[in-house]
Amino acid sequence: MRSGTTLLTHLLTTNPDVIGYGETHTNYTDASDFKTLLKKVYWQAQDFRRLGDVQNLRMNHQYVMDKVLHNKKFLNSDFLQSEQVYVIFLLREPERSLASIADLNPHWSQQDTIEYYGKRMAMLVNYARLINTPKRLLVVTYEQMLDNTPQVLTRLQQFLQTPTPFTEEYKVLKTTGMKGVGDPKGKIKAGKIVRSQRQLSQSFPAELVASANQIHHDCQAALVELCQSVDTAIDEN
Repeated sequence: MRSGTTLLTHLLTTNPDVIGYGETHTNYTDASDFKTLLKKVYWQAQDFRRLGDVQNLRMNHQYVMDKVLHNKKFLNSDFLQSEQVYVIFLLREPERSLASIADLNPHWSQQDTIEYYGKRMAMLVNYARLINTPKRLLVVTYEQMLDNTPQVLTRLQQFLQTPTPFTEEYKVLKTTGMKGVGDPKGKIKAGKIVRSQRQLSQSFPAELVASANQIHHDCQAALVELCQSVDTAIDEN
């Protein structure tokens, strides 16, 4: 949460081979939940303004995307081992991430925020270890999306093997900026990557930031070991 997932969602779903709109709030227990995901995505991710738009309901995309931010969404994580599931982990440096979480959840204490962050980062590593198939795992950082955009876009195409390349300009969807789906506060409606970051009203003590930095470092190191990464793409070029 608050790692740039709304931006990544838009970069992904602008590609004609990927359909999605953000966080669907689906709980995954058995195969029927993937049917629920399809229904949600194909209804919410499309505009139906004319009769002819019904053709958009054809399920001819290579990937259907869900954005999963919380640990209790995979009630049966065995589904992650399916060869059809590809996972992109997105990390963000913790100081701004924590401040953004606190800004969005003012009812949380700072301890609540750091506990969420630590548990979430640990769960990402657990997912990667469970899948244990690097060809289906990619780790990207928010900083790379902003500062090394061409390499990230190239790596996304390599990882998903889409005929169409990814671009930093994206479609503004009917769900863009909708609370509960993605970031309602950012500059996401710009239709392109905006590299200036907004001021946040929250700050954390140095000792909590240091603890979060260690959590982030350990998580990123583990994911880079288990997954493909953008650094690999840069090295290959």
